[in-house]
Amino acid sequence: MQIMRCLFLLLLCGSFAVSCNDGNNRKIVAEDLYPTSKPCTRWWWFATEIKKDDIKYQLDWAKEHNFGGVEIAWVYPLHRYKSLYKRLYNRQYPTDTTAQKWLSDEWVDVVHYTKLYADSIGLSCDYTFGSAWPVASSNIPDSLGTQIYGDSTFQQLLTFAWTWPDTQLVINHLDSNAFARFAEPIAKALQKPLEGSKSALFTDSWEIKLNDTNKIWTKDFDKSFYEKFGYDILPYMEAGLDSFPDVRYDYMLHLDEYVTQGFYKPYVDKCKEMGAWSRVQCLASPTDVMTTYGLVDIPETEAMLNNPNYSRIVSSSACLASKPIVSSESFTCMYGFPGTYLREEQTADLKLVADALFAEGVNHHVYHGMPYNPEGSDSIDFFATTYFGPGGSLTSELKDFNAYIESVSGIMRQGKSYTDVAVYVPYEDGVMKGAYPPERRRVWVWGEYELRYIFPPKELEGYHPLWINRHFLENAEYKDAQLHIGDATFSSLYIDVDYMDLRALKRIYELAQEGLPVCLKSTPSQPGKSKAEDFQSIVENLRALENVSDRFDEVHPTKPLVTGSQLPNYWCKVYEDGSHIIFLAQLAAKELKYPLYSGQAYSDETEVIKLEFNVNGHNIIADIEFKPYQSIALKIDSKGGIEYLDIEYRPNGPVVKPKEEQRMYF
Repeated sequence: MQIMRCLFLLLLCGSFAVSCNDGNNRKIVAEDLYPTSKPCTRWWWFATEIKKDDIKYQLDWAKEHNFGGVEIAWVYPLHRYKSLYKRLYNRQYPTDTTAQKWLSDEWVDVVHYTKLYADSIGLSCDYTFGSAWPVASSNIPDSLGTQIYGDSTFQQLLTFAWTWPDTQLVINHLDSNAFARFAEPIAKALQKPLEGSKSALFTDSWEIKLNDTNKIWTKDFDKSFYEKFGYDILPYMEAGLDSFPDVRYDYMLHLDEYVTQGFYKPYVDKCKEMGAWSRVQCLASPTDVMTTYGLVDIPETEAMLNNPNYSRIVSSSACLASKPIVSSESFTCMYGFPGTYLREEQTADLKLVADALFAEGVNHHVYHGMPYNPEGSDSIDFFATTYFGPGGSLTSELKDFNAYIESVSGIMRQGKSYTDVAVYVPYEDGVMKGAYPPERRRVWVWGEYELRYIFPPKELEGYHPLWINRHFLENAEYKDAQLHIGDATFSSLYIDVDYMDLRALKRIYELAQEGLPVCLKSTPSQPGKSKAEDFQSIVENLRALENVSDRFDEVHPTKPLVTGSQLPNYWCKVYEDGSHIIFLAQLAAKELKYPLYSGQAYSDETEVIKLEFNVNGHNIIADIEFKPYQSIALKIDSKGGIEYLDIEYRPNGPVVKPKEEQRMYF
């Protein structure tokens, strides 16, 4: 295996790192955010006594096993879930009163030591912004907590924070005063721990525990709604928004603005003020999520509690917003929630998930994760995870597996994502549809607006399509027969939705008038209670343009990037010298869905498939050999020459185990 040599050569070749601008108009490259492409791991610190010798021991262990960094996540005292740990894992954790007090001088001292030592051995050190998730605090009044319409007594409490048995109050994400109040003491405590190399501050996906999203509320929401939309929303709130999809659409537009201004923008601004990067999962937030992901420094996806296909939304947004890193919270509860087969995970299954994520544009992994274990101990667990740490089933293979992740991540960090066809994301459709059907709902999963289960159209499969939304179209420019936005240049726009915002329709019509080829597969309707009289006439005028058709081959006559009767999931990066790097995921990674069964990656056969690559005007036909567990990385140069990059890594063959039922406890 020559993974490290391959990575070194890639970094020396004529490639370049994609970038975005910082506040001084300097290009931010991937190496600014994470100097190495080695994977990181979330590191759970339980509310117990954290000792410097044990910190050193475990950071040395992470370094030895080819990790590039850690993210400290502060969570509950272990005895918080003593009955669950006893029942599921036969572990007993006695009451511990020796923990450093949350945000105390002693707490700051041990966190600061961790950062200094991590820096000294070349590991990055990120922090979860606050204790556990969602964002909650002990220092905010009830008036700044999460609110729902029709229940003035509602409170969402966080009961697994460092401070337990003292509960924390989940903040009102619609009110920037709530975030400011929450952030103040944490920002003060993190001043010294943020010294040294630049860290990222992480916030998790939207996990506001409501029966549905249609009831999120805040003071004077109805008044500002009336000012914006010209009608009273209160009667519809009383009756239930599910009966009024058009009103729900207006409500979600307004909610998007509140959540963005009340939480996500203040979060990004606070991170910048603190000298840190913002790393954020916007998954399930009641916003037009592609736009929200574009706000943060490091947009992050999640799998396997979420299917890998969702990651294309995150990587599309990153490309359109010129963000060089697309990170992933990887391997979360692969076999079911909580930790099904905890400490019995199999590396081949991890590789299957990682390859599926690479093929959706991910280029940085944060494993989920590693519990704090004192030296000489391997008996501490975080219950909802894949176990990375001493004494786990993965330990013997971890060095080589992490070297594989480093190699492919290094390839995926270079150049720009290949772009050709933009696909209008069906966000408006999701809002209008409302709740997912019961079989697609589970804890923290509610509405179609979350876009968890969408795939690009099958007829575009070989064109490497990326999603696009209204926000990015409004900021795009059509010139030189290409649609330009961020790091993307598109030759055509593909639309197949039932609903489209009037602003998006008008912008698309403008771009089409300038010459943008548009495939309009359906006739969209306008969402929202107030209808524009000219909406349908704009649609008709759009359809009447010569460069608009319902047949894709008429507006986009060029061949796809990759064709074949059996097309694997893949991602393509384009380097400055014109060469294309194509990562072809192992065939079993196609349309992977949660949860895996243990041993799902099992393979004992080599498959050969014929693929045709159309790169830089060259037509290259190749028989691609997929050995068991192997993905492929190809380099096609500007002259059409093809080279196989060495990313070979074969994990131990997995044992196929029974698929357990998902176990839900919370």
